[in-house]
Amino acid sequence: MSTTVTVRMDDDLKAQTEAVLDTIGMNMTTAVTVFAKALVRMGGFPFELVADPFYSPANQARLRTAKQYVDSGQPLIIKSMAELEAMADD
Repeated sequence: MSTTVTVRMDDDLKAQTEAVLDTIGMNMTTAVTVFAKALVRMGGFPFELVADPFYSPANQARLRTAKQYVDSGQPLIIKSMAELEAMADD
């Protein structure tokens, strides 16, 4: 016996999801079933849920500071290329 599950999502996200699934030969129904079986088997999400670091308070503070520099006309990069390359080597 099976049941129908209705899921609402953004049209663009649905199209992008279907495009990815198509490349692996899977449809949305099969993908949702695979996800549900993995969820039940593992007793939770079958992948780690983490916040996007872009939205962390520290990064948002850096972005606000950078915006203030741009808005005031001050240069954003205050290190030379050599200094930046040295930092990358560390």
